Amino acid sequence: MAGLKRVAAGMVMAMAIIISGCGSDSNPTSGGGGGGGVKTDPSFASDIQAIFNNRGCSNVGCHAASTASAGLILASGQSYANLVNVNSTNEPPKKRVVPSDAANSYLVNKIEGTQTVGGRMPLNAAPLSDTDIQNIKNWINQGAKNN
Repeated sequence: MAGLKRVAAGMVMAMAIIISGCGSDSNPTSGGGGGGGVKTDPSFASDIQAIFNNRGCSNVGCHAASTASAGLILASGQSYANLVNVNSTNEPPKKRVVPSDAANSYLVNKIEGTQTVGGRMPLNAAPLSDTDIQNIKNWINQGAKNN
């Protein structure tokens, strides 16, 4: 009986760890960012930063100022300068965001799970929705404007 209780307690603890990743999204295919679906020319402040904020990455997650994984702070007012034309710490020749080139932007590799180093972002949480990923790609392909 004591062994069964230990197993049950271990399972509860494991589930808590899995659930407590960098963000949450109860429906990974629903828009979790700025809302309004896919936008052809998303705004960084209104749409892209909203994705980081709504998923918890920028304020309580892995890329908050106090926990900044890979030196990447995604908090409002700091995220743009930490993303655009900045070398990735995991794959230094790659830039985190290459304006007008989502396909060669490490951020896109990380959120799509096509990176060669580390895990898909957000780590230990549901992937970003297709809408959020497309909005990030559209923002980059439209020149990664700081708007």
